[in-house]
Amino acid sequence: MQTSPLDAGLRVLVVDDDLTVAEVVAGYLSRAGYEVIRADDGPAALECAALHRPDLVVLDLMLPGMDGLEVCRRLRAEGPVPVIMLTARGDEEDRILGLEVGADDYVTKPFSPRELVLRVESVLRRSRTGPASDPGAPLLADGLRVDPVARHVSKGEAELTLTIREFDLLVYLLRNPGRVLGREELMREVWGWEFGDLSTVTVHIRRLRGKVEDDPARPRLIQTVWGMGYRLDVADEAAEGPSARPGRPERSGSPVPTDEPGRPDRPVRPGRPGRFTTTEG
Repeated sequence: MQTSPLDAGLRVLVVDDDLTVAEVVAGYLSRAGYEVIRADDGPAALECAALHRPDLVVLDLMLPGMDGLEVCRRLRAEGPVPVIMLTARGDEEDRILGLEVGADDYVTKPFSPRELVLRVESVLRRSRTGPASDPGAPLLADGLRVDPVARHVSKGEAELTLTIREFDLLVYLLRNPGRVLGREELMREVWGWEFGDLSTVTVHIRRLRGKVEDDPARPRLIQTVWGMGYRLDVADEAAEGPSARPGRPERSGSPVPTDEPGRPDRPVRPGRPGRFTTTEG
């Protein structure tokens, strides 16, 4: 397996205290064309990241000295380096915790090394190129300004820091205003997976709301349509504000049924129209 020219020479930090797992992962990544550096505990991982500035980190959850969750938090505080979390546990809570602290993806042990390499390629591709078929016009919605080319997001005068998946998820929502988007569709179009744990989408929606909504507990922009999925809504006054320009929303597509029990969001009746604008400059 070889990397594309885009991925060639990129550096991956592998952090795992299991020597066998670390050697196998490093071997597959090296054969795929990546430069691999290794660390076997949390403090060493942070030192390696500061010294070598990896393009991606493969990070085990259970580490001596400092667990993977805390390592991920500290890496995120320093910059937007992509993180794929490894966990030997099958509990959903552990997977969700990894996503909550900013991991872009996770793989549960035991795993296929080939699958891990594909996940690495997918995350790196999106971190460097953005969503597929990405026109260059910045996107405006409800005080947000998203530049897909520069991968920059601001709300009012404040710059927002989003993970790779959060950014791609926001762009996809913005490109499909007023549509009910099921979690299966979002996983397929944003993550590039035909199957997977749908709670991944749920967690990223929650994190995204925490960054773009004025009140995440009462979201105005990213709505839950119960039993179906999510929909981007933009209020009339937001669409008519001084920074907005008329745009034509996309309204095609059919909802994909999903369920998201236990969320405190407001129930929303299907069919409420959304509005969205773009600007050429």
